[in-house]
Amino acid sequence: MVHLVYCDGKEHELEKILAGSKTMIIRGAAGRKIPHSRVFQDETLYFMNKGTGRISAAASVKSVQDYVKLTDAEIEKVLSDNQEKLNLSTKQKERWHKKCLCLVELESVKQIEPLDFERQGNMDDWLILEKIEDVVVGTSIPYNYEKSRF
Repeated sequence: MVHLVYCDGKEHELEKILAGSKTMIIRGAAGRKIPHSRVFQDETLYFMNKGTGRISAAASVKSVQDYVKLTDAEIEKVLSDNQEKLNLSTKQKERWHKKCLCLVELESVKQIEPLDFERQGNMDDWLILEKIEDVVVGTSIPYNYEKSRF
């Protein structure tokens, strides 16, 4: 599987990833939600800044940490222990203060020839795909949430 990850442009997330100052990304929710327990070592992640419609970077998954039912103290510890890799702003730390967390460490980050993203309705900020061409203009197929089910 490959994954398409939307990055927060206001926080310059993609720029930090490309510059190497951010080597881990985070997703969280009150309960298990994609990509929790659905992203694995050596899979490929593609990145785009939210709202741009351009997929412009790729990386391999180095490692994954999945957490469930964290207490407030445990959330603080996970964020603190990984802050050097996550490079989160204060606002992001508040946003990701969630009971279920998925931390994905990156390696082999590279900028790619931009691909035009074909947006479809009801898409989340993390898509699980067979291949990236499934969401690229000219080769896209209707997005199937089957791969996103737990």
